[in-house]
Amino acid sequence: MDTPNEPVQLGLAHFLAQADALAHFLLLVLLAMSVITWYLIVSKAIVNWRMRKSARVFLENFWNAPGLDAVAAHLGSAGVHDPFSNLTQYGMRAAEQYRNKTGQRLIESGSADEFLTRALRRAIDQDTARLEYGHTMLASIASSAPFIGLFGTVWGIYHALVNIGMSGSGSLDQVAGPVGEALIMTALGLAVAIPAVLAYNFFNRANRIVLNELDGFAHDLFAFMSTGVRAQEQGAAPAGSA
Repeated sequence: MDTPNEPVQLGLAHFLAQADALAHFLLLVLLAMSVITWYLIVSKAIVNWRMRKSARVFLENFWNAPGLDAVAAHLGSAGVHDPFSNLTQYGMRAAEQYRNKTGQRLIESGSADEFLTRALRRAIDQDTARLEYGHTMLASIASSAPFIGLFGTVWGIYHALVNIGMSGSGSLDQVAGPVGEALIMTALGLAVAIPAVLAYNFFNRANRIVLNELDGFAHDLFAFMSTGVRAQEQGAAPAGSA
């Protein structure tokens, strides 16, 4: 027990020593949220970097390839590691399935262009879900961590005031110390929430950019597989025409 001659060293260590089971539970929840947040930040950053690198290599090989057979050979050797190569693989498989269709399945109904469009749409939906992995968790942590910390602060202040009332001393130094320690929970909640908010906004913006580029590539791929020319070349005016 602290004696009057020994000043109490306030801080995180003293707060943890005086905290009850509920406060310790809330601290564990915030710690788990922080670990999950930083795991998602690091893992998604690495995955996005690899995806961007793979996409640049694939797109360069795709548009410099002499034909779709060369693209298929590149996919067979390099594999599928990004949304653009996945979309191309889906398109090629759809074209092959349509050529070998039996006409006995609902998915084979419609024209070749409709069949290809459905395949490309499914590929984009899969890539969208894959890119948004972890976003719900980041959003949940960003919105709930401050309130968990605030709840811990309210709980800590309540116990501090109860203890002060039982001791019969209401001086400023007796009140400010415990209340200040209880505010640590709010600070920890914000420390968990802020990285989650920033990561969510960053990855959400990065995904929008990728999906916009993927949508444009899907249009190019559809036009290329349907007519053999790139979409931009279809609308280009002949040289010298004015």
